Amino acid sequence: MLSSPSAPIVRDTLRTVGASLGTITELFYTRMFEERPDLLRTLFNRANQANGAQREALAGAVAAFATALVTHPEERPDAVLGRIANKHASLGITSEQYTLVGRHLLGAVKEVLGDAVTPAVAAAWDEVYWLMANALIAMEARLYAEAGVENGVVWRDMEVAERTEESPDTASFVLRRPDGLPTDPFLPGQYISVQVELPDGARQIRQYSLSTSPRHKNWRITVKRESSADGHVPEGEVSSWLHAHARAGRTLKVSLPFGDLVLLDGEGPLLLASAGIGITPMLSMLDHLASVSPDRPVVIIHADRSPTDHAHRLELSELVGRLTRASLHLWYENGVGERYGTVAGEPGELERERETHVVRVREGRADISDLTLPQNTTAFLCGPLPFMRTVRGDLLTHGLSPAAIHYEVFGPDLWLSK
Repeated sequence: MLSSPSAPIVRDTLRTVGASLGTITELFYTRMFEERPDLLRTLFNRANQANGAQREALAGAVAAFATALVTHPEERPDAVLGRIANKHASLGITSEQYTLVGRHLLGAVKEVLGDAVTPAVAAAWDEVYWLMANALIAMEARLYAEAGVENGVVWRDMEVAERTEESPDTASFVLRRPDGLPTDPFLPGQYISVQVELPDGARQIRQYSLSTSPRHKNWRITVKRESSADGHVPEGEVSSWLHAHARAGRTLKVSLPFGDLVLLDGEGPLLLASAGIGITPMLSMLDHLASVSPDRPVVIIHADRSPTDHAHRLELSELVGRLTRASLHLWYENGVGERYGTVAGEPGELERERETHVVRVREGRADISDLTLPQNTTAFLCGPLPFMRTVRGDLLTHGLSPAAIHYEVFGPDLWLSK
């Protein structure tokens, strides 16, 4: 909780600080990278810095945390913090780095707002930052302890055992330990970080969901090759490197698994909604369900550009077919083509799927307004933000509780900034 002197100051200045957070976070990163240019090459995502997404996400997180402190002082806003803590753990962040961040972030607040930042205002917002930082430090320490490692010691060498082209721009990589022992355990829906050294010597890190269940001896990730829309923003640096260089026998540096979008065992009905490469954590959940809870009611929704672009399409169908109370709903924005089974090279695939489980294939964008869902359904969403916002709105209209709707964002979490 904020102290008695700080609470009214933060409440009174929240609008002013919030209105300038975009400028503040931009200046913060500029000042921090001037002091530590190595961080941009070895820790921070250069693409997200170039396109402004990381600044927007940081501003949204700070605003959401500060707002929660003054509107619900009796509660710690763990929903704001949990996703950040897991991402930090997957990067090996340690408590010492928060001092550097705090110094430059609060310095940017003073520089942008000028005389409006009196000593009392500076002290109040310093308290906001350290409440947030210390909560994250504690969460991350707990995550490291649960993983059985020292703080920040999360990196491992893993070997590419197998590579499979899943669609024209998507490939999956099976990863095994060099010593042949089973990989570390994880929960369905979690991700790992992958670090690669690029041609200019920079070491960039990206997160990829584990796309099979924990019961397998090895891990698997599925990587979509991202490309820049304008040819200037360095998007897809890591995914392009993996597509070009990651072959069987290649050693990759990866983190232990983290992430708070996890499927827990139970009996209640589920809805798994994904779009594009967002299918990857859903595959892990479905693989897990097929092994341990094949009778659990599950509605599966997936949207993609076309059947050809739909990575793991046949695997998804096979997994759903192993569930006795599942229905699969597919939407293809660019149409299904002349024959739905052309990706597999065989006609009649849709008919065979219909024999094993309920499946609906439609053209256009996903629309779940005609689905019937029990109000005790737990929903998991993964995909582009516009897709998830639309599905979430529809789920709320269906009567689902906001607390029952969970999501994963690939990249900076811009949800809070909207």
